Order: sequence, then structure tokens, then C-alpha cells
Amino acid sequence: MTKWIGFFLSRHCRYIVSSNLKNKVDWFVINRIKEIRSELGISQVDIAVHLDVSSGFIGQVESPNYRTKYKTAHLNEIAKLLNCSPKDFWPEKPL
Repeated sequence: MTKWIGFFLSRHCRYIVSSNLKNKVDWFVINRIKEIRSELGISQVDIAVHLDVSSGFIGQVESPNYRTKYKTAHLNEIAKLLNCSPKDFWPEKPL
């Protein structure tokens, strides 16, 4: 019985971890913001200060090891800082 419980928990926990990872659209938006901010010389700290969040939050957003993502309000504020439209962060066609 112990082996069965271990097997169940192992499979269940694996599902929880994989279901919380970022999807293709998340990564497209994150990478597009990173690309634009890098071109403009804007750092993670600059974004964090503008959003009133920690620089660690931005690092987690840009890391594959965390499920942290930008909220739509974040995207709007980042667009203001980068002097662009929030739609500039999204793919032109479905992924």
C-alpha cells in the first residue's frame, strides 16, 4: 500500500508542477518584453521600480523555474514605460 501511495503522490505532484508552468503565449510575451527592454537599455530593476514590485519578481517572470507571470495591468504599465502598445507584446497569429 505504501508503494501505491508513493506512486499516486509522485504522479499527482508531477501534474501539479507541469500544469503551473508557463505556456507558449506566456513565453512569447515575456521574451518580447525582455527583447524590447534590452534594446532600450532598460533593466529588470527599472521595470520592477515602475511596477512597484521587487526585482526578484521580474527575475521569476523571466525564469523557467517559476510560474510567476505578468498580469494584464503589468503589461499596460510596462507598455507605458517602453513607450509602446501592449499589443506589441502579443504574437500576430495564434501560437
